[in-house]
Amino acid sequence: MNYFKHKTALVDKKARIGKGTRLWAFTNVKAGAAIGRDCNICDGSFVEGGAVIGDNVTIKHHVAVFDGVTLGNGVFVGSNVAFVNDRYPRSKKKDWVLEKTFVGKGATIGSNAVVLCGVTIGEYAVVGAGSVVTKDVAPFTVAHGNPAAFKGYACRCGRRLDKQLKCPCGKRYSKADFNE
Repeated sequence: MNYFKHKTALVDKKARIGKGTRLWAFTNVKAGAAIGRDCNICDGSFVEGGAVIGDNVTIKHHVAVFDGVTLGNGVFVGSNVAFVNDRYPRSKKKDWVLEKTFVGKGATIGSNAVVLCGVTIGEYAVVGAGSVVTKDVAPFTVAHGNPAAFKGYACRCGRRLDKQLKCPCGKRYSKADFNE
């Protein structure tokens, strides 16, 4: 085993876990789940078969990553984020259709956000804590609220850009950088 597994973590033998990944207390990883290298999956998280998690991803406490959810490399998912995988849930529904959710490279999803199935959160986007994501979030944008809406642009470092598209880290952007 080339990864760390807390003694209370449950990991199915048919799950794929990358080298250097850490699975903390009460984490449950099902058969068919794929987790990349150097990830940190915190206490009480659940990764269902069919979920795909890239390299260098951080998933904080009590997050369920269901079948159909793909997290790109370097994604940060805050505590208690809810990925919804059924737009019209009913118990024992026979005609259920999986709608895939994709979170792009370097994106951040704040704690207690809800992400509806069938959406894409673009690379380096930032979704604010407590937001409800019902539609796509463009790359390098900041979105928050219920429903989450565009509130500005984000730097690769995660900070919000000012009106001149400059980041406190010193990086500058132009509108052309955001493919508008």
